[in-house]
Amino acid sequence: MKITSIAAYRVELPLHEGSYKWSGGNSVDVFDSTVVVVSTDAGISGYGEVCPLGPAYLAAYANGARTGLAELAPGLIGQDPTELGKLNRRMDQLMRGHPYVKSAIDMACWDILGKVASQPVVTLLGGRNGDDFPLYRAISQDTPERMASNVAGYRAQGYTKFQLKVGGQPDIDIQRIHAVAAEMQTGDVLVADANTGWRQHEAVRIAHAVRDVDVYIEQPCMSYEECLAVRRHTDRPFVLDEVIDDLAMVLRGVSDQAMDVINLKISKVGGLTKARQIRDLCVSLGIVMTIEDTWGGDIITSAIAHLAHSTPPELLFTATDFNSYVTVSNAEGAPQRQNGRLAASMAPGLGVTPRFEVLGSPVFEIR
Repeated sequence: MKITSIAAYRVELPLHEGSYKWSGGNSVDVFDSTVVVVSTDAGISGYGEVCPLGPAYLAAYANGARTGLAELAPGLIGQDPTELGKLNRRMDQLMRGHPYVKSAIDMACWDILGKVASQPVVTLLGGRNGDDFPLYRAISQDTPERMASNVAGYRAQGYTKFQLKVGGQPDIDIQRIHAVAAEMQTGDVLVADANTGWRQHEAVRIAHAVRDVDVYIEQPCMSYEECLAVRRHTDRPFVLDEVIDDLAMVLRGVSDQAMDVINLKISKVGGLTKARQIRDLCVSLGIVMTIEDTWGGDIITSAIAHLAHSTPPELLFTATDFNSYVTVSNAEGAPQRQNGRLAASMAPGLGVTPRFEVLGSPVFEIR
């Protein structure tokens, strides 16, 4: 089997709540997502998606994804999409770095492999664990009172894990954490996610101020070294996210006892192939994980579901259902949240088919 064409489509994903706000005054009203279609000489096509969280979150942006894909795609024509190890080595030879550019192609090739094998991707990634798995709900940054008031509505949707977006002015963030913590019930989990937004001295002060609150501290500072220093000043459980971008960083974090949980984002590490490698390493080391991505629609939500559902439940902290945050569906067949939980499709591959009437004409198609 050989790749005969790669096409990219741009689709806008507006938010139900109007905007999504996080540290540093950053916000997004409409997410700019790229859907990739990889076609083969066997008549089988695979679908992938990449959607950066705006240009100011990671070293990734939507136009960069499409530009990189147009640069990368010609060198992949004629490759076998089912030989995922070889394909990823080829992409790394053709383009140094830029893992998010490669993610959607890798995702689409997993979709093809599942269709060829007549198996859902969850089976190929290790097998389905149970009927479903738990999700978290991100609480967009706002006043302490408004953030706290959102908890009841999200709990009514079945969520019991809440990721509070902080990383702003320290005194207000302390109020945010206390206000939302007051709304927690038995069995709820609260994570204060600074998204790199605090200076080290601010993070140490905030962690001390909430030392009596049942809360996880997530990625307080920009660098690994700063986060490690904060970790050593607090006994609150600790999550690393933005700095966890490859196997080496996981091993470094384990060696330093730098975290209790990692956030594993598919596009940040280069796709499902490398995400699975990191996931399996974490399983071997006993590191608990949140499985997610930077953002996305139905296709990314499906990929998250396959990776999360194939992760041992005792090591799956939680996962994300991005398609419930947005108002536009870009594919049929994607899993839908049920009472705060999600399940991977049982159809071959990712189990999704793009809504081409929504995608419109491709930005490019390379044959």
